[in-house]
Amino acid sequence: MRPAGQAGRLLACAPLRLEARALRRGLGAAASVVRTGYGERASLRSAARLRDAAFFHLVIGGTCGGLSADVRPGDLVVATGVSRAAETGGAKARGGEAGGTAAVLLPSAPLLAGELRRAGLRVHEGPVVTTRGLARGAERSRLAGTGALAADLESAYLLAAAAGRPAAVLRAVSDTPGQALLSPRLVTGGAAALRSLRLAGPALAAWAAACGPRTILLAGPRSFCAGVDRAIEIVERVLEQRGAPVYVRKQIVHNTHVVSDLEQRGAVFVDELDEVPDGATVVFSAHGVSPAVREEAARRRLSAVDATCPLVSKVHAEARRFADAGYTVALIGHAGHEEVEGTLGEAPGAIRLVESAADVAALRPADPARVAYLMQTTLSVDEAGGIAAELRERFPAARGPGSDDICYATTNRQQAVRAIAADCDLVLVAGSANSSNSVRLVETAQRAGTRAHLIDGPGDIRLGWLAGARRVGITAGASAPPAMVEQIIAALAGLGPVEVSERVVTTESMKFGLPKEVRQS
Repeated sequence: MRPAGQAGRLLACAPLRLEARALRRGLGAAASVVRTGYGERASLRSAARLRDAAFFHLVIGGTCGGLSADVRPGDLVVATGVSRAAETGGAKARGGEAGGTAAVLLPSAPLLAGELRRAGLRVHEGPVVTTRGLARGAERSRLAGTGALAADLESAYLLAAAAGRPAAVLRAVSDTPGQALLSPRLVTGGAAALRSLRLAGPALAAWAAACGPRTILLAGPRSFCAGVDRAIEIVERVLEQRGAPVYVRKQIVHNTHVVSDLEQRGAVFVDELDEVPDGATVVFSAHGVSPAVREEAARRRLSAVDATCPLVSKVHAEARRFADAGYTVALIGHAGHEEVEGTLGEAPGAIRLVESAADVAALRPADPARVAYLMQTTLSVDEAGGIAAELRERFPAARGPGSDDICYATTNRQQAVRAIAADCDLVLVAGSANSSNSVRLVETAQRAGTRAHLIDGPGDIRLGWLAGARRVGITAGASAPPAMVEQIIAALAGLGPVEVSERVVTTESMKFGLPKEVRQS
């Protein structure tokens, strides 16, 4: 066994010579690679010797037997946790167990898996189970029933060497239930598995470079607003009261995780009403719809439930009021956004979309003395305010909304991210790419001079962003679930100790009532 060196202070352990050679070729000078030996006894001896070695981060790499029907030779399995298999029997895994001892959890797994996927490798995340002997036949089926994706002979024992330091387990599938090995010592014979191990080297080096202690600054408020909470609850109640399927026009809110969860519970998301069967139940999304959509739903005798955010409904009412009074209405917003399309539909002959100062200059109202302006609720306060100022300069008599159109939650989240950005090396904004208010949070942090990125979840975090970033700010758009922030913090904690603090600029207490169709009697 070669002693752990100083290169990057990353120690990579591989049980067998061919596995160690593949890792060494992939990692180069970024790590010290040691061959730890085959099976339980050799792994326990190696772990005991390595506990006091001079390294900061530990990677255990090698090949494995795939347990899931989804894996194939050459696939990589990033362990979210590793446990030792029970010697006999065993119930289905619960609470991080995989048919044996409780798993050692590896929370940075999504970060490493995301980096590997971006490198073009086929990757799975999930539990890995360590067995005392090669799993065959019924034993392999039993282990698969615990939820484990792969089985190996060493990882659970070698993890003891980490002794509290950041650790990752990466296994390459060499055999599957349909292609079982005849001899455990042939496990490294899978050329595809060894090639994948070698190609994983740069991602493993990036993982090590991202490791270290961090301070996390949470922006408050963040995540769900009252309108999003209301919209999600409406769909949940309709599902409970009427049963699946329940159709939803457009995404109920702009977040992939929310949509996926509701789909699993029976919601069917459609782009237009012609995808909804006659007489079915349809929910209108939080972003609102035009009168033409409502009329079509009525004509088709659809049972419509309106989840439009009340703050969007307020903008619709203002648009109708100004249009009825003979005003040309400049709607400050982004083309193609569902909220904008719904508002434009309230008075298509009177409303003009204004996205920039150039649009203001091109505006030709019938009566320059009768111009009004409204705003998309999820805009940046600075962006919308600048365009509104251009409108007032060109049309001094221009009338604005009776109260601020930009949603209170949008404003609060922008103020909150502004309060932390200057003290951070990096800001991460949880939210989906089609979430306007989430994108505006990224822009707000960037205007403060701080690197900022939009992520749907931990797997979107590029490890290169984290190298050298010791103070990381985290916020979430108004449509992002609070649990996503918790998952991001957990993933970062897998890279080293974290100290979490929160800066709250205001406390939100807004609540909106539910439509009569779903109120419980």
